[in-house]
Amino acid sequence: MISFTDAAIYTWIGGFIWPLVRILGLISIAPVFSHDSLPTASKLGLGVILAIIVAPTLPPMPAVNPASAAGILILVQQMIIGLAMGFAMRIVFMAVDMAGAITGMTMGLGFASFFDPQTQGQTVAVGQLLSMLATLVFLAINGHLIMIEGLMESFTTLPIAITPVDSHTFMQLANWGGMIFSAGLQLSMPMVAALLITNIALGILTRSAPQLNLFGIGFPITLSIGFLILMLALPYLATPLQGFIQQGFNFTQRLFHN
Repeated sequence: MISFTDAAIYTWIGGFIWPLVRILGLISIAPVFSHDSLPTASKLGLGVILAIIVAPTLPPMPAVNPASAAGILILVQQMIIGLAMGFAMRIVFMAVDMAGAITGMTMGLGFASFFDPQTQGQTVAVGQLLSMLATLVFLAINGHLIMIEGLMESFTTLPIAITPVDSHTFMQLANWGGMIFSAGLQLSMPMVAALLITNIALGILTRSAPQLNLFGIGFPITLSIGFLILMLALPYLATPLQGFIQQGFNFTQRLFHN
């Protein structure tokens, strides 16, 4: 007669549930994976498949009842780790959205906002364009596969255990949030500089010819110059976008390294 001990059953259940929670935490917030166009059942199915693949390769799990206080603490910890890894990559795309917002506002397209299913909020048209470009670059360099690979490696660098995560990790994540402003400003700098020169020229023109209607000619000129600079800059944006995405991967890899 085959018999199983309670500790063995708890280990088997925890060996599947805890990795699954970490995986689902990343899928729920990571770029591309969390997009609303993907059905919830597909996201859940992907998480289950990855958990089934990775569970047999993991180090021994803590012999803790998953329904106990310690088991629930481990569950919450795995969810936080997955969310932190996904959020680290989300920050890169938020920087791209900020670059689009700065460019759109400078061009005078601040009123042309749309609902963005990726962020569940309003974003300007230029931001949507840059966000789509960043998504295409992300997929072109197999960023979704690199993210899954980093998630699988995290089970080795940060194994599932009762010990809490170092608080310094979350301080690193908070500091990484500053990339939203630095990267967003760097991406939008060519458009902002060109439009600044355009506005200075319009100001000089208005002072030299006060009878001109600045609001009548300024908006079309600013809009046209903005679209022209954006058209010229688009072929060169792939390289900095790829660099920022790679920085996000590097940060995610060392986020939970001891």
